[in-house]
Amino acid sequence: MIGKLTYFNGYTPDKHRNSYKYDDEPNKYLKSGVILTSALGVGAALAIIAKKQGFSLKPSTIKNTPVKDWAVFRLFDKKHPDKKTIELEEKEIMSMASASVAGGLLGGAIFDDKKHFKSKLRESVNQILGNVLVPVACVGGASRLYKANKEKILGVMPQLKSKGKFAKNFNKIIKVIPGSVATIVSLGIGIIAGNKVSNFLNEKLFHKKVERNIKGSDFAPHVDDLGMAVSLMADKSKGASFIQRIVPLFLCVPGIEVGTHRDE
Repeated sequence: MIGKLTYFNGYTPDKHRNSYKYDDEPNKYLKSGVILTSALGVGAALAIIAKKQGFSLKPSTIKNTPVKDWAVFRLFDKKHPDKKTIELEEKEIMSMASASVAGGLLGGAIFDDKKHFKSKLRESVNQILGNVLVPVACVGGASRLYKANKEKILGVMPQLKSKGKFAKNFNKIIKVIPGSVATIVSLGIGIIAGNKVSNFLNEKLFHKKVERNIKGSDFAPHVDDLGMAVSLMADKSKGASFIQRIVPLFLCVPGIEVGTHRDE
């Protein structure tokens, strides 16, 4: 049996009335288009960031540079600590997230029915404020506060005086606990606070009461905060730089959520 046919504009044929009825589920055409425009937004923002941090965008330079040394792939190397790597801090994260949402909104406008555009605007407020700006600001503030008091905090953490392997590993783990806890707690507070702020603004700006619950996908943009957590453990490490390299992929999620959003 042939499955239900969904047209590119989101409509399905109604064989009984020789007309069309709307399919409320985003179709593959819409999803594919929004993924593309969100990725283009993030890619453009990342290119600007790389340029500002001293990486060349000239095709000839990129062509003659080993792939592993491209700005989007280069990792921190202890053997070459002076070798430049792209750094993604709060303002860079916010820039890419904003570009992702703008791309997703554009994709939604192009590939979806116009009647859903207002709901996408509301979702863009949720994504920018609830999932990015407020949480990242909270984590960034906690990170700076922790670093300013790092020596005092670590000074009160218990340490084993033995020089054995167990003691060495124990002491190492104990030292990373305060920074990790600070990051996780501040991220949780930021996501909850951001969700409440976005719901409030949606009601005031769009005159629609929105009780939007936190979803699993809301945590995708916060892989960058894991990078912040690793940075708290070690200011420079291959692990921290690797996590930062995959952050742009996860920052496509806010744009995709916006572009495919339809009110229930």
